[in-house]
This record gives sequence, structure tokens and C-alpha cells, in this order.
Amino acid sequence: MSKLPSANSEDLRARYPAVFNQPVASRAAVPAVFVAALALFIFGLNELEFSPARMLSGLRQLGWIVMMMIPPDPGSSLPAYLAAMGETLSIALLGTTLAAVFALPVSLLAARNIVPSNFFRFPVRRFLDSIRGVDTLIWALVWINVVGLGPFAGVLAIAVSDFGAFGKLFSEAIEAADKKQVEGIRASGGSALHEIRFGLLPQVLPVIAGQVLYFIESNTRSATIIGIVGAGGIGLQLAEQIRVLEWQKVSFLILMILVAVAAIDWISSRLRFAIIGRRAVV
Repeated sequence: MSKLPSANSEDLRARYPAVFNQPVASRAAVPAVFVAALALFIFGLNELEFSPARMLSGLRQLGWIVMMMIPPDPGSSLPAYLAAMGETLSIALLGTTLAAVFALPVSLLAARNIVPSNFFRFPVRRFLDSIRGVDTLIWALVWINVVGLGPFAGVLAIAVSDFGAFGKLFSEAIEAADKKQVEGIRASGGSALHEIRFGLLPQVLPVIAGQVLYFIESNTRSATIIGIVGAGGIGLQLAEQIRVLEWQKVSFLILMILVAVAAIDWISSRLRFAIIGRRAVV
């Protein structure tokens, strides 16, 4: 087996001078970025008053709290906790559904292949960005002051927050759709609405369904967090038990949340596979 002739380094330098004779600024860019990131990290630790002694003390306190959580015990409050868990699941489901229903038509206006003109598409995208840029917890605080305490404020907070996220995700799915089906509808004499209804939506609806199912699972956790600030559900119960240092009840509530999220994840994964399988058959 013959060997390949070894390349002369001088010949390589002559052939590719840009590779071997890079400017100093280009060679120093990576070390400079690394040093700047390290300096920023150290500065952040100093500004945030990071202390190994405080961390060790906090870990001891955390270990004591964990010991106080064992065994989980709801006491006589199990019916109230189950009702609160159902309220949290209802907040997540209703808020996500409302967001998806309202975001779908708006996402059509934000898609490049539906609205080619950037003059009309740009304000819609910026509107979705501004909605999405505010966290769900902030929306919960806003709606609590508007409609009062309770699960209704939680539903509105999740719906508004997810409206911006769904608008972006749905528009990207629409832009990534195959153009051949749309062109086929147009060639057969279909209108613009027919192109969307029969050429575009059948492609993107399975993707949209998968995204909605994932957000329902994610919003179960979000509904728990916003419940702590007064939006109802299991989060309100959790905040109250932490406030009175009932750690056994706290651990039971945490276990309830974990079981609920795991169950929703299992159900949503089964539904996603069913939707994908149905799409493959069709």
C-alpha cells in the first residue's frame, strides 16, 4: 500500500498564507474573550456577595429542612390539596388553550409566506415580542391587580404570556411548511383561503399540537409559581405551608406536583405519538 507524499510546510505556507499568517488581533480574539468572561464571572461573584462560608451554612440548613420533610404527611388537608391541584391543572389547561386559539390567526399575519410585506408583518412580530418579553409571574401580578386574587388571574396570566410564545412558534412552523402543497392548491384554482386551509394547515397542525401539549406540561409548573403570588391553585397552599414551617405538608405538596407533571408528560407523549402516527398514515 503506497504512502501519500508528505506535504512540505513551506509549500503549505506559500499556498495558504491566510491560514498560517493570521493577524495578531485574530489570534488573540479567543484568549481575550476567555479572559473577559473569566473577569466578568469573578466580578459577578464579588458583586453578588458570594461566600463559601454562607453556602456551607446554607447547606446545613437545607439538610435540616430535608430531614423535617420526612415523612410527607398531608394531615387532614388532603381534600383541600386535591382540589387545589385540580385548580392548578385547570389554570394550565385553560390558559394554554386560550393562548393557542388566539395565537393561531395572529401567527398567520406574522408568517413571511402568508404576509410577504415587511411593512405589515413587522408590527405584528414586534407586538408578539413585547408580549413574550414579560414573564408569566409579572403578568400574574398585573392581572391580580386588575381582576383580583384567584385562579381567573392565573388563567389570564398564562394565556397572555403564552400568546406571544405561540405566535412566534406557530409563525415559524408556518414559514417552514412545504410550498408544494400550497402550489398544488393554487394550480387547481384555489383561493388564498383554500391555500391556507388545505395546503398549509394540514402540515403545521401536528407541529402546533405537539407544541401546545408541551406548554400544557410546562404551564403546570408555571401555574404553581403564580399561585404563590395569589393566583390560586396548589402554589397558594404551598406558600402558606412554607410560611408556617409545616415541612411535612410541604414535601407532600411537592410530591403531588411531581406526580402531576409526570402524568401530564406521559399523557402528552402518548398523544404526540398518536398524532404523528395518524399524520404518517394520512
